[in-house]
Amino acid sequence: MPIPHGVTRRALAAAAVTVLSLSFLAGCAGSGAGARPSRVTDEGQARQVAGPVNGGQAGRSAPRPAPPAALPGLGPHTLAEVPANARQAVVVVGAGPDSSRSTVTLYRRDPVKGWTAAGPAWPAHNALHGWTTDHRTGDLRSPIGVFTLTDAGGRLPDPGTKLTYDHAPIGFTVHGSGFRGEPLAGAFDYVIAINYNREPGTSPRDWTRPLGQSRGGGIWLHVDHGGPTQACVSLPRTVMRTLLRDLDPALHPVVVMGDGAALAR
Repeated sequence: MPIPHGVTRRALAAAAVTVLSLSFLAGCAGSGAGARPSRVTDEGQARQVAGPVNGGQAGRSAPRPAPPAALPGLGPHTLAEVPANARQAVVVVGAGPDSSRSTVTLYRRDPVKGWTAAGPAWPAHNALHGWTTDHRTGDLRSPIGVFTLTDAGGRLPDPGTKLTYDHAPIGFTVHGSGFRGEPLAGAFDYVIAINYNREPGTSPRDWTRPLGQSRGGGIWLHVDHGGPTQACVSLPRTVMRTLLRDLDPALHPVVVMGDGAALAR
């Protein structure tokens, strides 16, 4: 291409350098030189400079509160039998399906925290031959299941329970010996009726049997006499007094009872 008249090659070279310099500056405008960046670019750069919002918690959900605690040692089948309105539970865990020894713990249910122990685990006795899901009269096994607790009584005066209490010095007198020769006297000083095959709202001495006489009945929590029972669960005298004072019908108490393996189902 011919060079215009009066323009030297040195001038053309200088002009080319100027054009290249202007082109380079125009290309850097998006990074802050020259033209103002878009709103989106401004916000993106602000995040890169300032870091994540909320002290690095951007994009993370708040920690979820822990779910309410369930009754320990109980499996889904047993837990499903606990009434939704129950806020007290006496949990009796047998040492084995054929064992007469067990432990008892009182639990309370908080609407937020769930079930928590209201005291220690107490030693107890259950039936001579252990446990069964099909209790029958004279089988010498305690029934497995979840049963409500509504009524109490005893040979001794009411120690301050909120449950209905039948004070009957003669009606709760017992004589004779247990399976190990231990005296039974005083075993019914305090009793709490377990609502297995009985009419709730009646004295523990009521012998009405809705399931029939062959299915047994008269199964109580009562004072321990130092040996296995016919079918009841027996606890130390001081523990019976504690339970009678703590159980509240407004909290719909239940007893959950059986050997550990059965309750874990």
